[in-house]
Amino acid sequence: MKIAIVGRAADTGNYAKYVESAAAEPVVTLSMGEAAGCHGLLLPGGGDITPAFFGEKNNGSRSIDTELDILQFQALEMALRKSIPVLGICKGMQIINVGLGGTLIQNLSPASCAIHRYEDGDKYHSSVIRKKSWLYELYGEKAIINSAHHQAVKLLGDGLQAIQWCPEDQCVEALAHEALPLIGVQWHPERIQTARATLSGGPLLSYFVSLISASAVQCR
Repeated sequence: MKIAIVGRAADTGNYAKYVESAAAEPVVTLSMGEAAGCHGLLLPGGGDITPAFFGEKNNGSRSIDTELDILQFQALEMALRKSIPVLGICKGMQIINVGLGGTLIQNLSPASCAIHRYEDGDKYHSSVIRKKSWLYELYGEKAIINSAHHQAVKLLGDGLQAIQWCPEDQCVEALAHEALPLIGVQWHPERIQTARATLSGGPLLSYFVSLISASAVQCR
């Protein structure tokens, strides 16, 4: 099983190791041809999305890489067209949201940034998970997770549902599409420290792999 990671190799080492932990083959690429030949798509974390993609001027966005944004949006479009399951992590979840017509809070309030933004490492904080969601089946109703972001989902994209929140400021921490194998988390399962959290990234990755396997069966 091959899982495409659309990003730059220098920035995606943790994601490649994460994919390998599920006995899958990571394909780190910026080529749509290579990505199209894979069974799943992982959109990794990174800098901020160019605000013009969700109809706004820059109001606090930084570390922008417009070329990479374009390639990641193209990969998402390709995956949707070919019914390839998609997992978005941090920026990757925001790519999913914006790609389906949603918007972002470009710069969280200082109080929210104190909860979610890292300085010397990830922030660990509480979260609440929607009952009867795929994430609830994996982790239950409450979980301590790790964050490293100063932006967040504002308006949800078409067909997307928020399934996890931070109870302190209502930031969306995970989402899912109502009909497609399209999931995203704002936190970082690829590097979460289980000693500081109440979950690990393994069950989430296993669930994503199960979506890929189910999609492959349907395509036969």
